[in-house]
Amino acid sequence: MREDVEALDIRDVAANWVNAQVLARQIDERIKALADMKDTPLFFGRLDYLHAPGADQAEGASGERFYIGRRHVHDANGDPMVIDWRAPVSQPFYRASRKDPMGIVLRRRFGYDGGDLTAYEDEHLSDPTETATAGRLLQQEIERPRVGPMRDIVATIQPEQDEIVRSDLSGTLCVQGGPGTGKTAVGLHRVAYLLYAHRERLARTGTLVIGPNRSFLRYIEQVLPALGELTVRQATVDDLVAHVEVRGTDDPAAAVVKGDARMAEVLRRALYSHVTMPTEPVVVTRGSRRWRIPAYELEDIVRELLDRGIRYGAAREALPQRIAHAVLVRMERAGEAPDDRVQDAVARNAAVKAAVKAIWPPVDPAKLVLRLLTDKDFLAEHAEGILTEEEQKAILWTRPVRSVRSAKWSAADAVLIDEAADLIERTPSLGHVVLDEAQDLSPMQYRAVGRRCTTGSATVLGDLAQGTTPWATRTWEEALAHLGKPDAAIEELTTGFRVPADVIAYASHLLPHIAPGLTPVASIRENPGCFEVRPVAGDDDVVAACQELLRREGSVALIAADPRVPALAEALTAAGVPYLSPGEETTAGIRLTLVPASLAKGLEYDYVVLDEPRAVVDAEPDERTGLRRLYVSLTRAVSGLVVTHTAPLPPQLS
Repeated sequence: MREDVEALDIRDVAANWVNAQVLARQIDERIKALADMKDTPLFFGRLDYLHAPGADQAEGASGERFYIGRRHVHDANGDPMVIDWRAPVSQPFYRASRKDPMGIVLRRRFGYDGGDLTAYEDEHLSDPTETATAGRLLQQEIERPRVGPMRDIVATIQPEQDEIVRSDLSGTLCVQGGPGTGKTAVGLHRVAYLLYAHRERLARTGTLVIGPNRSFLRYIEQVLPALGELTVRQATVDDLVAHVEVRGTDDPAAAVVKGDARMAEVLRRALYSHVTMPTEPVVVTRGSRRWRIPAYELEDIVRELLDRGIRYGAAREALPQRIAHAVLVRMERAGEAPDDRVQDAVARNAAVKAAVKAIWPPVDPAKLVLRLLTDKDFLAEHAEGILTEEEQKAILWTRPVRSVRSAKWSAADAVLIDEAADLIERTPSLGHVVLDEAQDLSPMQYRAVGRRCTTGSATVLGDLAQGTTPWATRTWEEALAHLGKPDAAIEELTTGFRVPADVIAYASHLLPHIAPGLTPVASIRENPGCFEVRPVAGDDDVVAACQELLRREGSVALIAADPRVPALAEALTAAGVPYLSPGEETTAGIRLTLVPASLAKGLEYDYVVLDEPRAVVDAEPDERTGLRRLYVSLTRAVSGLVVTHTAPLPPQLS
């Protein structure tokens, strides 16, 4: 298939040079999409249908066989050899059961070692005498050691996951899922499915995956390309609102206020306070004639624009045209016959421009936010009845700032600027947005994401128990309202595929203290893994625990409270143990990653050494947030967890 594309001759096909360049680029992208992936088989399953799909069973149509894979593959004649996992005919591979065979006689799973076919396993779904058992190959694929970035799960998607993956583009979906339930993979595979089912529409409107940090995005960045999808943009919320350089930080109290949805109304008030009702008429001179628009008529025009609720910038652009139209009405009454060119000329008249500048001046969003944060009286005027005096004091800067460029903006400030920018000019909307680790977003951050999908849909992924910010999401209903999608469906994944049963059971001791309403994850892992809580004397013992786990196959992480990371890094170096930082790809030679607890969310490793749980809790501003951070850190292991501690464990783990 790749060679066929490479052999295309487009010299006499394109009508002009521009078309030729566009076509050449499309061919290059197609060639990239058809690239072979090392150690990735083209197919992983087979379906034998009792009757050909869509055929009339009464006519006795014979069955048909399909091989299921990550990509569609056809032969030299164009006949399909492998069916894309997203095609409707592939759906029974994920959902068929003995209770509902969906017309399937046999489902076969293939096992691979690298690129070599090593095994296969059959299920005769229409045979009542065959005992239903958990597939060995399915378990092996789920439990396969994790080295390198996150991989796709197309061979192991479960029925409840498949329902989410194939849900329709038109609706927004929120997925609550505990550790190891596969919510991130489900979200990414839903993107791949939507691009398959609605390719032309999403090609026009665009698709975006939003992650919590750069380390997380590097970890997941290969999943969609492995499925042949190369056009999906990936970003953090900070990337979306990067109107200014972020060089400062807020204390928790200020960050909570700045992230509160009430700030949107404060910004709206502050912005529209720049609109001044006219007190003088506008006089337009054209040739020997003068046309006068009185102040009361100008005020009617301004109030009509305000009442329409359109963006500040759009109303400002409409104002000169409205004034010009009023002038043209007078011209017509005087017997003239002006056309659109005359109206445009009047709108550009110096007197009209001066009036517009005085009535509806241009506003820079960053300067607006800067004034709110530095001018006590300006903030008090527009926050009256919205923010308390204490809240206003919390967000006011104590030192004067000379300019937007010299200000030490925080991440929360950048979100406020993005809100102000949207009040002035509408933010372009995408066709679909995936928001992962959503539980850590503030209401204002939800609004920033929601602006990117006002005319599209979203997939919201998260776990309320893993919220580790002072403004962490309390309920998904509240979060979806801030996102602008209050009618979104909420699904919950409670079956664990990644974390061993002993590990998730230990971590679940924290749930009553951090998210009492959530259902604990039930692991279906047959491999119990290894789990140990180990008192140690010092950092050397922690390094020794890492060395023990490195003798096993797979990736290893040492997760520690952020203040502990420098000391552990020094101990690893002294012991001659090489290590990576989060987001760096593991290799056969370096399989240990030193992970600050603040960056552990969303990552997974075969084995984890968790250093000093008490320090993880104490590193956060309050105990509940600290316990949530600990819950995240405890649930990063796929095959084994060793908890090391010198200080007593938090009592919630007893």
